[in-house]
Amino acid sequence: MKSIGIVRKVDELGRIVLPIELRRTLGIDIKDALEIYTEGEAIILKKYTPDCIFCGGNHNDLVNFKGKWICKSCLEDFKNQK
Repeated sequence: MKSIGIVRKVDELGRIVLPIELRRTLGIDIKDALEIYTEGEAIILKKYTPDCIFCGGNHNDLVNFKGKWICKSCLEDFKNQK
C-alpha cells in the first residue's frame, strides 16, 4: 500500500472527502459507486465494476437488463436457448 501523504478527518456523519487529485488519478467521478473492503486494520476503497450475474465474470461488454448486469456472451447463450 502506498501512502500519498494526505490526511483527512472523519466528520460527525462518518464521511471523508477524497481529494480531487486522487479522484482524477483513479478516474472516480461524481456519483460513481465505490466498494469498501477491510484488510486487517486497513480500509480499502475500490471503484465498483459490476460482474455478470450468470458467469460472474467482470467484462467490459456488460449490458444492463432490468437492473441486472449480463455479459454479451451469456446474453447470446440465453437468446439461443429453446
